[in-house]
Amino acid sequence: MIAPLWTARDAEAATGGRTAGAWIANGVSIDTRTIQRGDMFVALTGENRDGHAFVADALDKGASVALVARPLDGIDPKRLLIVDDTLKGLEALGAAARARTGAKIAAVTGSAGKTSTKEALRLVLGQQGATHASEASYNNLWGVPLTLARMPAASRYGIFEIGMNHEGEIRPLVRQVKPDAAIVTTVEAVHLEHFASVEAIAAAKAEIFEGLQPGGVAVINADNPHAAKLAAAANAVGARVWTFGEKGGEAQLISLTLGDTSSEIEAEILGEHVRFIYGAPGRHFAQNALGLLLLVRALGADVKAAADALRAVRAVKGRGERHSIAIAGGAFDLIDESYNANPASMAAALALLAQSKPGPAGRRIAVLGDMLELGPQGPAMHAAIGASLSQPGCDLVFASGPSMAHLWAELPAAIRGAWSENSSDIAALVAADMRPGDVVMVKGSFGSRMSLVVEALKARALEAAAG
Repeated sequence: MIAPLWTARDAEAATGGRTAGAWIANGVSIDTRTIQRGDMFVALTGENRDGHAFVADALDKGASVALVARPLDGIDPKRLLIVDDTLKGLEALGAAARARTGAKIAAVTGSAGKTSTKEALRLVLGQQGATHASEASYNNLWGVPLTLARMPAASRYGIFEIGMNHEGEIRPLVRQVKPDAAIVTTVEAVHLEHFASVEAIAAAKAEIFEGLQPGGVAVINADNPHAAKLAAAANAVGARVWTFGEKGGEAQLISLTLGDTSSEIEAEILGEHVRFIYGAPGRHFAQNALGLLLLVRALGADVKAAADALRAVRAVKGRGERHSIAIAGGAFDLIDESYNANPASMAAALALLAQSKPGPAGRRIAVLGDMLELGPQGPAMHAAIGASLSQPGCDLVFASGPSMAHLWAELPAAIRGAWSENSSDIAALVAADMRPGDVVMVKGSFGSRMSLVVEALKARALEAAAG
């Protein structure tokens, strides 16, 4: 019999709250749209809405209890757990969940590759024991404690993604997670709107090592220019430092063969020679796979078994997920990179497009939206993309957004498709231009709404089916 995630008494003890009920909760939710029967609903209060307004709906949908900051008219007090502050109550649940588990815990951050690395870890460790991991990109001040609060006591492994936009945001989150190992996948020019330099970003990413358990392992990309700064920060807290990459270290890339849909990798992992297939294409994925395997070793899991399991990895939605879209006369391939963008991830995505193989008469097409939060350097960073697009590997470019106008001005006329102010306008133009054999890659920051382009391209398949 599976033990309940939370009993009323356990949750009372964890939060210091009070309840008149004897309920149990087998999940924790902050969103009535995804609530499951038997969940605890946490009524968080934000700038734009108060979760207390949704408590009745959550209970009607099957929640067993609601974590609230006050009694509510018309709600049975037996179905309420009352605390002083619901976010602090959620954090207290997370702290109690962390304290009661014997799971080995990994924390993942970086300017790019966080979610993909976390999902690959979930897959490979899940084959070796009960594994709990962050959903989606739940990596902020509420996502991390929510993930902790959802962690079953019997978990063998836990994987937590930790993100930040400002200095000091990682520190309190990693101190909740208390990882046995932590990785910084890379440090790049992101969120420069909030940082004076990339060096300052490196210092903020290094906060992840401050929460390591005694004797914990800090995993660092040796190929990144800021590796020494990260290692110094890890050494300062007494962590063991393991590095990965082409420059060597505890995990060294020996050879890499890039394919359309996967990569063949040969590496040395702490003296163990491994050959494996990584099931998503791209040099950046292959490099992060080495760091991932170091995390596997640090958590006491089987490296060879994990390497073998990486064949089953697939790119995550919005982060390289691929689709074949049937249209009249054949199909075109869509690479969905629409979730986020910065100069480093843009370069990786364009390299992935360049290595793709269109069909007969097909084209390599880049559809690019604004990279956000780059500060005063943003226009120059957008314009600089033009140099790589002028090289062989891209036949046509569509661009969207005011910042991408700086790129558009740098493009050779021969590869200009169209530019528009917003993604909804460019989506229609791109969808209408697709031909059988094309490979189209869509990339942009989340706020640039390039997902509209992805949905418009997917809709071509529906039109073909209806026709």
